[in-house]
Amino acid sequence: MDKNKYQLYEKIKDLKTKEEFDQEINLIQKENDYLFDEETAALLIVDELGRNKENICKIAAIEHGMECTVFGKISYIDKLRKFNRKNGTQGRVINLELSDETGSCRLALWDKDVDLVEKRIIKKGTNVKIINGYVKDGFSGLEINVGRWGLIDINPENIPETIEEYIPPSDEITGEIIKKEPTKAFFKDDGEFGFVTRVKIDTKDGVKQITLWDKKVKEIQNFKQGDKINIKNINIKQKNGKKEIHSKNKTTIKRV
Repeated sequence: MDKNKYQLYEKIKDLKTKEEFDQEINLIQKENDYLFDEETAALLIVDELGRNKENICKIAAIEHGMECTVFGKISYIDKLRKFNRKNGTQGRVINLELSDETGSCRLALWDKDVDLVEKRIIKKGTNVKIINGYVKDGFSGLEINVGRWGLIDINPENIPETIEEYIPPSDEITGEIIKKEPTKAFFKDDGEFGFVTRVKIDTKDGVKQITLWDKKVKEIQNFKQGDKINIKNINIKQKNGKKEIHSKNKTTIKRV
């Protein structure tokens, strides 16, 4: 543990003594009720001094497998979910929507980081900086996770003045169902069972494909090929430079 902490110190050793470094780590831990471990506090110090050289990118540019630092605004917060791990311990996860002016993606918070939402330190509209987050393909598109060497900086001082919440061109689709793919079942990261399907809809702007998840998969079974429907409150995500359309918990599907 100490070795990792002092590996981070090497990046700022020309600016602070080890004694000053340790004192600031202790202060950060105390001010945050020891929510951060020593390495996380050390990473925050390095980042604030401008010595964190990780890739800083816009949400539209993130890709699977990337480690990066992202600025964004929390635009949606899902419900907390609890689950049992194989080792018998209980875990917690909560999914948020992170947006900037280029796009949006899921931000997954696990276990102790869930406290940030429960204590309303993070809420809808909060600006955050995800430092050294890692990107992976989730079940509803790309998602950012905060790993062992990641950190959430809330309302950071150095957040770009240009940051804005991503507003998609339209949050609804109206058209005729021309294809429904078979439903697929899968196990989620938290061990729960999930469902997914894709539907192609012929709209006035061309054929659109929307990916439907869980409850929305069951709802679409009430419709058949040839039905004209309206789907509201959709989520448009960026993946590898392309737009993907996904359902959300508050998505509605109605016949027109």
